[in-house]
Amino acid sequence: MRGWILYRNHDAELKPENYEINRFVEVAPSENIELTVLKPERIDLIVTKEDRKSILVDGNPVSLPDFVLPRMGAGTTYFALAVIRHLERLGVPCFNSSTHIDMVKDKLFTQQILAQKNFPVPKTMLVKSPIDIDLVEKYIGFPVVVKTLSGSQGKGVYLSENKKSFKDLMQLIESTNPNLNIILQEFIKDSFGRDLRVFTIGGRAVACMERRATDGEFKANFSAGGEVYEYKLTPEIEWLATEVSRVLGLEIAGVDLLFHGNHFKICEVNSSPGFEGLEKCCKVDIPREIYRYLKIRLGAF
Repeated sequence: MRGWILYRNHDAELKPENYEINRFVEVAPSENIELTVLKPERIDLIVTKEDRKSILVDGNPVSLPDFVLPRMGAGTTYFALAVIRHLERLGVPCFNSSTHIDMVKDKLFTQQILAQKNFPVPKTMLVKSPIDIDLVEKYIGFPVVVKTLSGSQGKGVYLSENKKSFKDLMQLIESTNPNLNIILQEFIKDSFGRDLRVFTIGGRAVACMERRATDGEFKANFSAGGEVYEYKLTPEIEWLATEVSRVLGLEIAGVDLLFHGNHFKICEVNSSPGFEGLEKCCKVDIPREIYRYLKIRLGAF
């Protein structure tokens, strides 16, 4: 099988900190997969009736791969989405699809879909400038979690502990980036400094870890310095993660859950989840799990 990974760096630019991509490259030969890592910007597409020759890499026509793994997540640009859509139109399976990558990039839209389907989600509010702080206090309350509409690895997420700190943060945003789209979410006290990440592949929860912040921090992301521990996959956790992935159309997903009493609320869903922390604390080989799923999915045994 031949596969492409779409990523912000290509093969020659990969560095040790590109953990996930390096792992895909490392495991591919043992699964008889010929893998190429491409920056979307190396690709040109031509809309033509001669479809099979309408993708160029570095200006040259290339044979199409058997599958594509887009690995840019929330950082997926319009150009990258256009490339993925074009590959899909040519019949190349992409995991995940352009439609569903674009959907989960938008944190508010994701929450709207999940709330409509009666999943447990934090109360969420889209705000506009100037921000009515009294309205926020009435319907969300303080402390409040402030998020940009798109982001991953804990970037663009802040905790305002009271009305004053929230007002200061909003004034800073309004003065530096008044067009920034942000959402507010209720603060789930039970999950301060900790959450769960569940990794799903093909409708199956393959691993779950608890992430814990250090030094009293709010964000527990492994990429932000949090500690990770294997966490037992209970029926509730497994059902939430697999159902959320199904509803959002994601064949590969990272589902983040917040502790809420004896149950959980869905924090976020990632279409291109990192897995360095998972592989560190759980006995799981994520690239191999994905490759073996793709072989079954594509009938390439």
